[in-house]
Amino acid sequence: MAGGDGVRWGRRTVLRGGALLAGGTAVGAVGMSETTYLADRRLPLAGGPASATVGNGRQQVGGGALEVVWHVPTEGRTVALTFDDGPLPQWTPMVLDTLDEHDVPATFFLVGQRVRRHAGLIRDRLGRHEVGNHSWRHRDLARMDATEVHDDLRRSHDAITDVTGRPPRVARPPYGHLGGAVLHAAVRLDYRLVLWSLQMVEGEFPNDPAGHARRIVADVVPGTILLAHDVGAERRQVALRGLPAMIDGLRDRGYTFVTVSQLLRRATAV
Repeated sequence: MAGGDGVRWGRRTVLRGGALLAGGTAVGAVGMSETTYLADRRLPLAGGPASATVGNGRQQVGGGALEVVWHVPTEGRTVALTFDDGPLPQWTPMVLDTLDEHDVPATFFLVGQRVRRHAGLIRDRLGRHEVGNHSWRHRDLARMDATEVHDDLRRSHDAITDVTGRPPRVARPPYGHLGGAVLHAAVRLDYRLVLWSLQMVEGEFPNDPAGHARRIVADVVPGTILLAHDVGAERRQVALRGLPAMIDGLRDRGYTFVTVSQLLRRATAV
């Protein structure tokens, strides 16, 4: 058989072509599926940033379950004040001085590399406070594979334990990014992952510490986990300068300050 362009078509060729035409949808679907599969494999599927599993063998998963916390429902008026990213000399001592003056406990999510470098800033000053792991050097853990994330958190864990004398039992990933590899590393290390339900909004109150403090006091509800920072851009000083007014304002509303772990122990069933 000859086609219009002079090409000779054999019976086998015609039958094969008909089968491909009849099954075109299926072939296309297989092709797309295979393309997607190949693209996904570059992550990779197991052990990559998105996957909360690694390999095919027995996995080391600590206690076998992971708790992720944003807010803790409580019957009483309690709030957990948390500080991220320290310690650094410019701000951390000022925060600790304010908390000492007002007898307020807090949870500090520490960066391991900074703990090693500035151990003297926090050594013997965290007695009433809780320490948490905030990674080794504040990289985005959600973009790293499972081995990298675990090694990063483990290195920070060891630094915090060495300097403070207490192993952290809570962790907060930088930026609040929860990739699958972060979950897997956290369960291996027997952490609770702690995010937040209210954050300081310094940029909305430039040069107005009192106004910022009033805003935070108004927004706190029982069981709030409040995010602040003891390092960063200069504008964050608005929150820190208003910290005494914020503490007084919350106490006037009947609030008690606790660490994150203390807050979790006061949780009520919902």
